[in-house]
Amino acid sequence: MRELLSYLHEPELVARFQRRCGLFLVRDPHHGPQRKKARGRTTWSVLQPSQVVRGTTVPGPPVMFSRPFEVRNRFLHVLFLVSAALGHEVFYITCLPFIHWSLDPFLCRRLVNMWTVVMYVGQVMKDVLKLPRPTSPPVVKLEPRVDAEYGLPSTHAMAATAISFTVLLSAPSRIQFQFEWGLLIAVTLSSLVCLSRLYTGMHSVLDVLCGVLISALILSSTYPYWESIDRFQLSSSFSPLLGVFLPLLLSYSYPQLDHYSTTRADTTTILGASGGCWVGYWLDHQLGGPLHPLGEKIPARLPPLTLNSVFRGGARSLLGIVALLGTRQLVKTLSLKALFSCYSVEKSDPNARRRREIEVPYKFVTYMAVGLVNSILVNRGFVLLGLL
Repeated sequence: MRELLSYLHEPELVARFQRRCGLFLVRDPHHGPQRKKARGRTTWSVLQPSQVVRGTTVPGPPVMFSRPFEVRNRFLHVLFLVSAALGHEVFYITCLPFIHWSLDPFLCRRLVNMWTVVMYVGQVMKDVLKLPRPTSPPVVKLEPRVDAEYGLPSTHAMAATAISFTVLLSAPSRIQFQFEWGLLIAVTLSSLVCLSRLYTGMHSVLDVLCGVLISALILSSTYPYWESIDRFQLSSSFSPLLGVFLPLLLSYSYPQLDHYSTTRADTTTILGASGGCWVGYWLDHQLGGPLHPLGEKIPARLPPLTLNSVFRGGARSLLGIVALLGTRQLVKTLSLKALFSCYSVEKSDPNARRRREIEVPYKFVTYMAVGLVNSILVNRGFVLLGLL
């Protein structure tokens, strides 16, 4: 078993997958860091942070240097980069709210709850186990921002599995659709995200497999209690207190590392957004329940795809994203200004935002506000504008 785990964690296994997909590390020192054409192939450069400790490359504070690579299959390159983007903040701040605005607030609430649990478990496991990501060479790394983080498990794989199958398990009671097609879409999307983590060189095969298995375990163990969690979240008088203080406590008690990593900030972002949505859905229920975009008859039929429905959906998405991004920017600016003043920190200090006493509260408050606006105000604004 140890030999198998070691084999699945080998960087060379990832590098072989990348080469089969047409992604090659350029070892010729005469290749510059600029993008250029060479024999019909495209050469790119990537920045990779790493640190050498006792002869071994491990995650550490960012030390940026160029590592050129060559792309020989443009289709797979674009496909896997788009798939990898499904696990980034831009996707979460657009896709999850879109489900609330244009499909079903019930599904969005379930998704946010399960997404938060699997992401928190995954992030904490990374910083407790401290297993490094694949090394370069032989691996090409396409996402240098997260290279200072540890590798196992892949939270992209965990989130993709959780989101896809939470929708698949929850949607039949809310929306009329063919389950077999839903299963095919769930498997396809989660598989693409998992493979993208190998293609981008950010995870080993072991990281990805563990992410999928851990997420499946969390889903299967919590599934019998989803209805009870829904009732508590919407009806209990203790629900808003739990929704605020538990995520805040988990943010402050996040494991400390001997170097700065983005995992604490990312985890606090997730917990803050989840806390805002949790409180927002409770308050929305007290005000008379969420406004259902598909009508009151459940399970609802998906509306026909017409020019009018596309226009209204696009308008809702545009206005909703503007509202969330505006909230994010406003609360972020005000909270940072207050915290810098409280702790007598200069705005020009590049490391100020990395201090726990500043990073945790500003991230938490900012994204809690985003969660509240998403779950309470946006749909009501659509009603006033005649878009819902």
